[in-house]
Amino acid sequence: MSDAATDPVRRALWLDALEQQLRPCLPPALSPHCRLGNATGGKLVFIVDSPVWHAKLRLAAPELIDLARSIGFAATEVVAKTTTAPFQRPEPAGLAVKPMSEASRNALKAALASLDDPDSAGSNEGKDPNPEHRGGRAKR
Repeated sequence: MSDAATDPVRRALWLDALEQQLRPCLPPALSPHCRLGNATGGKLVFIVDSPVWHAKLRLAAPELIDLARSIGFAATEVVAKTTTAPFQRPEPAGLAVKPMSEASRNALKAALASLDDPDSAGSNEGKDPNPEHRGGRAKR
């Protein structure tokens, strides 16, 4: 990779490392709703997913500035930008995985066993009456 192509990658890695150092200072309720978007010119720009978290971030700003200064970033202010989309998608309520009952498990095992050995049922249902046509090709 050329130097011009790696600069954005290095910057993204640096921003990620800075966020990981600042995240412990955030209140636990705010942390999942807030991400560091940029750090430039003494500004820490955070992205939050609703106006409520915007206000909570403003309250945590003095501690974030102090922590940023202690790790070497000359922060002077915290800016919050609000996005309209949540960071984490909610789980669909109707698609929760339920454990399988013992009766269901036994019925599934029996169905699978019947697929493995079709002659064990003793019937010719579902079988081709002409054995020459097995596999889609006629034997000659």
